[in-house]
Amino acid sequence: MKCPYCGFEETRVLDSRTIAEGTVTRRRRECLRCNSRFTTYERYETHKIFVIKKNGQREIFDRQKILNGLIKACHKRAISYEQIENLVAEIEEKIRKMGTSEIESVKIGDMIMNELKKIDHVAYVRFASVYKEFGDLDHFIKIINDLRKKKIKEV
Repeated sequence: MKCPYCGFEETRVLDSRTIAEGTVTRRRRECLRCNSRFTTYERYETHKIFVIKKNGQREIFDRQKILNGLIKACHKRAISYEQIENLVAEIEEKIRKMGTSEIESVKIGDMIMNELKKIDHVAYVRFASVYKEFGDLDHFIKIINDLRKKKIKEV
C-alpha cells in the first residue's frame, strides 16, 4: 500500500478489524519511511449495479456519493466517521442482497433516511432537506412534527 503522504510503497499494518457485518476490513497502517499513519478499507469486488436517477438516466452505483452526502448531513454531530462508514456499508450490502442489477435512486434515498432516522434526528432532517428538495419552511416543520409524533408514541 502506497503512503498517501510521501508515496513510499512499504507500510505495516498496526490494527485490523472487520466492520459492517464482516463485509469490510478496516486497517490502520503506518508508513515505514515517514511514520505517518492512515486508514484503509478493504471490501470485496462485486457485480456492477446501475442506479436509475429521477430523470431516467442510469449511472453506475457509487458508494462515495452516499458517503459524501452522509458526511455533510452529519457535520458537527456526535457521529463518528466509522459509524458513517458502517451505515454506507450496510446500505450497499442491502442493495447487493436484493440481487438486482438496477435500483432506483429513490429507493436508495429512502433506505438512507430510514437508517439515519435511527441514528440522529438532526442529520436525518439535514439529509431529507436535500434529498426531498425542501422548497420552503413548511417542509421542515412537517418532517419535525412527524419526528415528534413518533417520539411521543415511543414513550
